[in-house]
Amino acid sequence: MLLINSSGDETAGTCTFEDWQSYDKAVNEAGILVAAHSLADLTTATTVRVGPGGERTVTDGPFAETREVLGGYYVIDVPDLDVALDWAARCPGAQDGGSVVVRPIADF
Repeated sequence: MLLINSSGDETAGTCTFEDWQSYDKAVNEAGILVAAHSLADLTTATTVRVGPGGERTVTDGPFAETREVLGGYYVIDVPDLDVALDWAARCPGAQDGGSVVVRPIADF
């Protein structure tokens, strides 16, 4: 899974919609796309936490102590980590202070 984190800096981000369309096309044409979604704006997020006594707390937003914000993901089917890293490096989300975290899907 390629987890796309934006830098959280609204002044950064020279990636265009066309950059994303090109990447989507490349992933599709390579035949490796399993799933992909862009997430709605951070302001639409809601966080749920359950305390030790089972009490539920619901708050608006993630209120993460980080400048990076998860913006979306791709699930790709590739033979090994090196190929996944190549695709992550090509992702527009890896540019301009963003990052792409590469993690395998757990197989239970």
